[in-house]
Amino acid sequence: MNFEIKYKDARGRLGVLKTPHGNIRTPALMPVIHPGKQTIDVSLYGAEVVITNAYLIYKNEDLRKIAEKEGVHKLINFSGPIVTDSGSFQLSLYGDVEVTNQEIVQFQEKIGTDIGTSLDIPTPPSVKKERAERELEVTLQRAEEALEVREELMLNSVVQGSTYPDLRSKCADILGKMDFQVHPIGAVVPLMESYRYEELVEVVMASVSHLPDDRPRHLMGAGHPMIFALAVAMGCDLFDSAAYILYAEDDRLLMPNGTLKLENLYEMPCSCEVCTSHTPEELRQMEKSERVELLARHNLNVSFAEMRRIRQSIIDGNLWELVEQRCRAHPFLLEALRSLKNFTTDLEKYDPPYKKSAFFYSGPESLNRPEVYRHWKRLERIPTKKRVLLLPRSRKPYSEYLYDIPQSYYRIIHDQSIQTLEPQSIETQLDDMQVAVVDVPFGVIPLELDQIYPLAQNESPQDYDEDSIKMVNNLLKNYLREFEEIIVSDKVLKTFRLDKTFQIDEDHLFSLPLKIMVDDHERIKRIADYQFGAGAGSGLFTGDIKIVKSRKTGKIRHVYDGEELIATLRASDGVFVLAREGARRLHSFLPYPKNRVVVNEDAEPFAREGKSIFAKFVINCDINIHAKDEVLIVNEQDQLLAFGKSILNGKEIHDFKTGQAVKTRKGGF
Repeated sequence: MNFEIKYKDARGRLGVLKTPHGNIRTPALMPVIHPGKQTIDVSLYGAEVVITNAYLIYKNEDLRKIAEKEGVHKLINFSGPIVTDSGSFQLSLYGDVEVTNQEIVQFQEKIGTDIGTSLDIPTPPSVKKERAERELEVTLQRAEEALEVREELMLNSVVQGSTYPDLRSKCADILGKMDFQVHPIGAVVPLMESYRYEELVEVVMASVSHLPDDRPRHLMGAGHPMIFALAVAMGCDLFDSAAYILYAEDDRLLMPNGTLKLENLYEMPCSCEVCTSHTPEELRQMEKSERVELLARHNLNVSFAEMRRIRQSIIDGNLWELVEQRCRAHPFLLEALRSLKNFTTDLEKYDPPYKKSAFFYSGPESLNRPEVYRHWKRLERIPTKKRVLLLPRSRKPYSEYLYDIPQSYYRIIHDQSIQTLEPQSIETQLDDMQVAVVDVPFGVIPLELDQIYPLAQNESPQDYDEDSIKMVNNLLKNYLREFEEIIVSDKVLKTFRLDKTFQIDEDHLFSLPLKIMVDDHERIKRIADYQFGAGAGSGLFTGDIKIVKSRKTGKIRHVYDGEELIATLRASDGVFVLAREGARRLHSFLPYPKNRVVVNEDAEPFAREGKSIFAKFVINCDINIHAKDEVLIVNEQDQLLAFGKSILNGKEIHDFKTGQAVKTRKGGF
């Protein structure tokens, strides 16, 4: 098995799957090729891999002879990787097939398939659980049998279990312990055909969250481009599509945001070769066979363009924005997107905390994204002070645009009442006071953190919607419990309706001078706490601390102890990149195995030389590591060898045996 992840966003992975007939870049679309009716060269439109039906070849004497003699690649005239189905689709249609599981697995290996499939039982949605359990046992038995009879064939094993998440998870757990290379998620076509996307989310998440991370997942029968982005965000890597030809035969055009009927078109919908060369009327006047081929070409163009767009969005770090755009194409897709909030904890573990792209708020669904959840979890790392001052948003970074702004304030006390604040300068009260801005979508942003990604790199409408107001109100009520005294501006109080939560007397309201300067030493400690864990700032920044700022922007760039560089504050996302001394200090402060990747003896000398760490040499790691985190590379005795940036998260590092796990910055310890 050789699957390597290059980039990540959400649960989406841009990776490379190596097969005997070439590499597959994932996420990938596999056009379905009928072994006896191929009319279009799909490789011209971007297909790196295709899928065909081994059972149809097996049953057709002429096709079978060619495949057994010359191989399946010659049969369907495709030189790249070929995946074959076992006949499970026919089994779901007709209730029986004329081949055994053992026979079809051996046949797939004989004809030179790159990735074959065992003959699973595709249990449809909403059947009685007893039937689903019974058929799942047969699927698992056949999976074991497939492994026994295959020699070198890469094998799919399909996750089944109908619409019962517990059965899907059970199946994934069992199959994950076996030596398979790819895991399709089966029997979901009826859910997509009936727009039951919310149930699709449950099925997919119940499956992928229990499958090994080092194996690609294939969402079987997902051929419409409007579903691709959502499925990739949930962790699906491969898709198969007969939709390009089936929709064409019905005079329908696939688009990323839905389906168009040729009979309703006045203009062609895109800039592909078909749409720029023909009018709707010209297509309607053509012979059926010619029209079908042209519409199929359009459908392939659109489908592969969407897959390219998704791969680029993973690299750029804006996959979530694309998902939110696509899911607004249909009410039931939007419903499915909203249901993902039930899986936020899982998604947050896989979503990189730092990205190239800013966070764009596109609606209430954005409030459920992993970045928001992560911010509130990391806020718990920041030491609590006795008092807090809550300010309304301004331009970003907030701390640079708060000077001498007159504000009106109230004091909240914890007997559910709000008192008017005495008319004195808040500037004299800043000892032991946390100053924070209240804004959407992140709720509360302490000023020391206002330059960290994505707290500084986000945009939302000036007018808050009802969902965001309600969410921030709920977050504030919990947040304020930690403080003995709360001073809140009138604008925050009214905008987020705290005046409805607390009893307020509006007879007196004072405008006070506001002069706030964030202490640089306090800022670097709070950033370190937020990034590495509570207390990390004090562990890193002790001694003769000197802070060097950018001459151009005035922002912190480097932190030294005397002449020794501890860390650099990265301009793009406002987080620390460790220097050698910073790595030493963090290693001394953090208990084992926190922020650590542990390598075996073979990798130890390479780590000391500053070479990147490959997953196969890792014997342990902190399971809470995220992709793009700063990590410490140690040996089994917890001796510091090197430090660098993680490419994978903790669970992925444990699962993978191929590819890079950490990009080492420096060794030499």
